[in-house]
Amino acid sequence: MSLRAILADTRPLQVPAYRRLWIANIATMIGAQLTVVAVPAQIYSITGSSAYVGLTGLFGLVPLVIFGLYGGSIADSFDKRKVLVGSTVGMIVTALTFWGLTVAGNTNAWWLLAVFSLQQAFFAVNQPTRTAVFRSILPLELLAAGSSLNMMLMQFGAIVGPLVAGALIPFIGYSWLYALDAALLIPTLGAVLALPALPPKGDVQRAGFRSIVDGLAYLRTQPVLMVAMLLDIIAMTFGMPRALYPEIAAVSFGEPGDGGIMLALLYSSMAAGAVLGGLLSGWVSRVVRQGLAVIVCIIAWGAAVVVAGGAVMLSPGAVTLWAWMVILMLVLGGAADMFSAALRTAILQQSAAEHVQGRIQGVYIIVVVGGPRMADVLHGWAAAPLGVGLTTLLGGALVIVGTLACAVLVPGFTNYLKPGPRDIAKQEP
Repeated sequence: MSLRAILADTRPLQVPAYRRLWIANIATMIGAQLTVVAVPAQIYSITGSSAYVGLTGLFGLVPLVIFGLYGGSIADSFDKRKVLVGSTVGMIVTALTFWGLTVAGNTNAWWLLAVFSLQQAFFAVNQPTRTAVFRSILPLELLAAGSSLNMMLMQFGAIVGPLVAGALIPFIGYSWLYALDAALLIPTLGAVLALPALPPKGDVQRAGFRSIVDGLAYLRTQPVLMVAMLLDIIAMTFGMPRALYPEIAAVSFGEPGDGGIMLALLYSSMAAGAVLGGLLSGWVSRVVRQGLAVIVCIIAWGAAVVVAGGAVMLSPGAVTLWAWMVILMLVLGGAADMFSAALRTAILQQSAAEHVQGRIQGVYIIVVVGGPRMADVLHGWAAAPLGVGLTTLLGGALVIVGTLACAVLVPGFTNYLKPGPRDIAKQEP
């Protein structure tokens, strides 16, 4: 096999509209992470309370759930280009509002939480619309490759953005981080404005509750789509041990309570693995048995978490070979999860009819956001009686068991094949 066949499939970048969006997103993803770091850090600096910082999760999740559903309905009812323009402008305005509040000397955490909630609402409309657009601008055979490139870019931002924010806060403060976030959104706005008109197709409904209900009713009739989302919930809810990282670093690896290099590596290892997986994702676009490939990748993710949990249990309370085994397993698990997510996203884009793409992606963003948050609660609850190592190990085992159960109970997903153009045409009304 040639090196070119192993490395990421870059053919989607030959499509001008996709290329412009992807290149612009390099800056935008880094900018978004600046705000992700700055908001909780600023709230803590104002209040000195982790409880207030924790409210960012609630103020971020609620608009993501509400507008994830409603945003998908909007994407299916209006020209997707106009929806992207409006929501991107909204994110720029909220970033500038953060900047204005900080420059004005605001010391009220509730104002920051309110603006953060508004920003997440715009994001919840923007994200499913952006993903649904890929179906319109990319050929069918490039959807998996396009998803891989997009996910690699998101994980790259998740690594670089926090590092840049942490380095810049002592020098330029919070206000200019927000201004930089707004500036880094400008290239994406330009790329969106350059898109062609993308009017709704098929059975067009007015955005609203009825449209959302009809989208959910459509989803209920599509077992392949439902299993694709269920597998994401299984993988993240049981297999994401990030709530345990501080205790693992402090107790299992013997780091100081305020963290250190191992804590940083724990938090960045999965994202690093996802970037590595993206660079080596050339095979993803060639897979025909996509359902089986997803099953295998999620089992690999679960197995990596099992080994990581075992290594934590064997760690003597110092940074030894066992600690590095945990980091290695999380990197490999991150790569497997990236492959799985890219394939599942492609399946959702291929299998759902185009007139419901926005609503399907709206539901999916709730799944993607909600799974890790449920994992935080479950892992944190189980760690006290079981310990962090056993909790991690059992979580990985449950991922494997749940994935195998889906494979057996819904063979239609396991046997799912990458469709051809004629198969897609049959879906449209």
